[in-house]
Amino acid sequence: MKQKIIFVLSVLFGLMFINAGLNKFFNYMPVPKDMPAEMQKMGAAFMQIPWLMPLTGVIEIIGGILFVIPRTRALGAIVIFPVMIGVLLANIYSVPSGLPIALGLLVINLWVIYENRRKYLPMIQNNLRH
Repeated sequence: MKQKIIFVLSVLFGLMFINAGLNKFFNYMPVPKDMPAEMQKMGAAFMQIPWLMPLTGVIEIIGGILFVIPRTRALGAIVIFPVMIGVLLANIYSVPSGLPIALGLLVINLWVIYENRRKYLPMIQNNLRH
């Protein structure tokens, strides 16, 4: 049962990040009319760095695809984690109303990382020995 729950949550999580990444290239999701001024300022600042949004979009798409596929989910969880931290911080500082969703996504990401912890151990153990 746990594996089925992780699978469903992983597919939804991955698709959400794939969608967010594609939106950075195709701008098909409308900007909310009631977006807080702080978030608008942050978005405008991000747009001043020409490579930032495309890079984030590519990471979201790749991380989302990896997250959906059970065999690559452990890698996807690590790839998407820095973006997830950015989403969390943006919601903490600019849009607290989105915090429950951001926290829910973070929990899913951390759960998948925890469930795959044995896959990460060789990386850590090999580096500790040198």
